[in-house]
Amino acid sequence: MGKCDTGYPVTVRLFIIVALVLTGCGTPPVTVTPQDVTTETWYRQDLEQLIAMNVKALSSFHDGKADDAAALIQQGEPLASKLLGVARPTLAAMQAASDLDDLYGRMLLSNRHYEWAQFQFQKNRARWKYWKPETPDTAHRLEVAEAAIAECERGMSGASGGIGHGRNTKPKKR
Repeated sequence: MGKCDTGYPVTVRLFIIVALVLTGCGTPPVTVTPQDVTTETWYRQDLEQLIAMNVKALSSFHDGKADDAAALIQQGEPLASKLLGVARPTLAAMQAASDLDDLYGRMLLSNRHYEWAQFQFQKNRARWKYWKPETPDTAHRLEVAEAAIAECERGMSGASGGIGHGRNTKPKKR
């Protein structure tokens, strides 16, 4: 046996070298191009349905039918989650979800549930603060969300914190 002998016969060493070379010669991994689901029919239909629900809910709220508005908001929340749950939601889907959260926040604010309302408005602020590219509409939506958050903070600082003032009380399930 020689100085460089590692205890493996030449054929075993040759087999290991050939095996290592051949493992690098396999087929390249298949790259899958992600499908843009925002172009699918279900996405457009769900978006149109959410927009219609938002319009009805807003109308109901303005007509003093808060229970009807709350029911529509509750029905719209799963749609909004589904639309925003895709890799790259559309601006229209983001706007529809934002409108839903804004209306829910305003309903909570009108009932002096300041912390819960603030949470809805904070979601909108986060949406529009980081939305690219910024447009006049997205900038306006950010300003509206920040003004609503400030309104909630004023309500919280002016409330006594007791029951009936909306502080530390979770709103009833819609």
